[in-house]
Amino acid sequence: MGDLLDYAPIAAAAFAIPQFLPQLRKLRATDDTAGVSWSWATLTSVNNAAWFLYFALASYWTALVPASTATLLAGTLAIMLGQRGLAKARPAVLISSWVVLLIAGFTVAGRTGLGTLLTAAFILQVTPSLWTAYRTAHLTGVSRGTWLLILGELSCWTIFGIHKPDPRLITLGVTGVTASALMLARIHRTRRHQPLSSANAERRTERWWLRPRPARRGPCPPSPTHGRVCGRQSVG
Repeated sequence: MGDLLDYAPIAAAAFAIPQFLPQLRKLRATDDTAGVSWSWATLTSVNNAAWFLYFALASYWTALVPASTATLLAGTLAIMLGQRGLAKARPAVLISSWVVLLIAGFTVAGRTGLGTLLTAAFILQVTPSLWTAYRTAHLTGVSRGTWLLILGELSCWTIFGIHKPDPRLITLGVTGVTASALMLARIHRTRRHQPLSSANAERRTERWWLRPRPARRGPCPPSPTHGRVCGRQSVG
């Protein structure tokens, strides 16, 4: 059983690699940012970069894939949100201060210092997202699929942290599972009360892969006697 739990990071990677794709697709398709936090996306990218270094120093090689993927995709989401006007000066300054603190912790105390700071990192990371979500009436811009994948990933890290044991991973996992559950509960609650037109538009966006592609029609073929013929109707 213990050997099986050693592969929990691989399961986490399966959830983490596509984690931000639903949110990226939704934002690109609708340009709707209601309920989405730029600070959350930016902190997710920063913290996963720090986790990448922590995992490398701890020789958790299988954990490098989800950490690097989350760093890249969360960073892409932060850039897209910034292009839509969600990046603000005050949060940017606070996030920059957090980056400086992570670097200082690693410089002074190495992996232990970095890990100590990362224990509180996820709480700091999800707080802007929860704050934004619970202050927004209709979370039309938030992808439920992304938060379901986050829930799956952090559940794997909780199991892996208990197995090692690693108190930093346990804190990360428990905090992440709790935050994901709160976000999913908020999404469910607001969807029950949002206007029907918004709900239908969001449902169409979430199920973009089910929509049939419209057939391309060229110009009506010419008819020697009746001008152009479209279907059974003649256009003179």
